[in-house]
Amino acid sequence: MGRDPWLPLQLVSASLMCLRQALAEQQIQAFYQPKFNLQTGQVLGVEVLARWLHPTEGLLSPAAFLPDLEREGLLDELLQVLMSQALALQGQAHRHGTALNLAFNLQAVQVANAGLVAQIRRALVEHRVLGASLTFELTESGQLEVPSVALENLRYLRLMGCHVSLDDFGAGFSSLQRLCQLPFTEIKLDAEFVRGLAQGPRCRAVISSTLALGESLGLSVVVEGIETFEQYQQLLALGCTQGQGYWHARPMDGAHLLRWLQRSPHTHRRSLP
Repeated sequence: MGRDPWLPLQLVSASLMCLRQALAEQQIQAFYQPKFNLQTGQVLGVEVLARWLHPTEGLLSPAAFLPDLEREGLLDELLQVLMSQALALQGQAHRHGTALNLAFNLQAVQVANAGLVAQIRRALVEHRVLGASLTFELTESGQLEVPSVALENLRYLRLMGCHVSLDDFGAGFSSLQRLCQLPFTEIKLDAEFVRGLAQGPRCRAVISSTLALGESLGLSVVVEGIETFEQYQQLLALGCTQGQGYWHARPMDGAHLLRWLQRSPHTHRRSLP
């Protein structure tokens, strides 16, 4: 039997339909990983992460579906779904007396989308939220070009009060150039440097230098990937004040996050040995 020449198109069509269905039926859910003040344990906000509650495959991480969403041009729809869920949760937290800052990830193609600012502005108006409670994280390891549209979008986000973060700082080769080009308010240091703390002084030197760079530029510095108490202690000794990672809290769904915050909204500090 000959190979069906239409099979690739059929598979692509089925994949697209499945992704659209997942977005429409809220199978793709927002999960939340808290960011902490490392010195006081105060929760500074949460990073909004996508998870697919697949009907047959179970809980899927973004690596399993984000490339497909980008290929099919559905990243804007994903952002809309995540913002709708997260902003609604932010409202619930506020009614319980807890301010909740939100951070959303943006891919390079989204930053250069002429409709990005209007999409975010609509969400802010719909949920009656100030831009100052939102941060948009741009992945440093991606190939983020800086066309005029992208630069204009980021400047408008800053005018709306939103914060802009350079994610995975140090993972690529253009970090410093991007800091000069784009209106960042925050650096998120890549987790690889935290993992390298046990291997010698070089990673400690990079972390210290990044803290000094952030201070000189007026940028917050957040350390990603804190997974052990030893790493936490070393980062405190280096002067790190903000961070996130599995040692403090793993990503959780919205209902879990609300319960977690209500138990102790201002002092979520893990018990130290």
